Amino acid sequence: MFEHHQQPLLPRHLFLRRLARNIGYGILLLTVSLAVGMLGYHHFAGHAWTDAFLNAAMILSGMGPVDVLHTTAAKIFAGCYALYAGIALISTIAVIFAPLVHRVMHRFHFESEDET
Repeated sequence: MFEHHQQPLLPRHLFLRRLARNIGYGILLLTVSLAVGMLGYHHFAGHAWTDAFLNAAMILSGMGPVDVLHTTAAKIFAGCYALYAGIALISTIAVIFAPLVHRVMHRFHFESEDET
């Protein structure tokens, strides 16, 4: 996916295309994650769609839940979704920033210890 350190840097227009593709993947991951959270809050907690969106978005962004959950199923879903959301947020950030970090490392050609 990325060029080897012995290859030249990718031209700017191709780098921007790669960056846009990764941003698209990140947005897709967040959209799917938000939809799963909304469905879960709607189904397990009985929230209206707007309340389900609010709770899912708050959990996904790391802020925490808004409403108190009353059923056991809703609490178990919220706990599992919160664990997933933490991983999804970190993964999305990694997907989006990977091309930037790679380009900086490639530009300055950081070597690992075994290459020296």
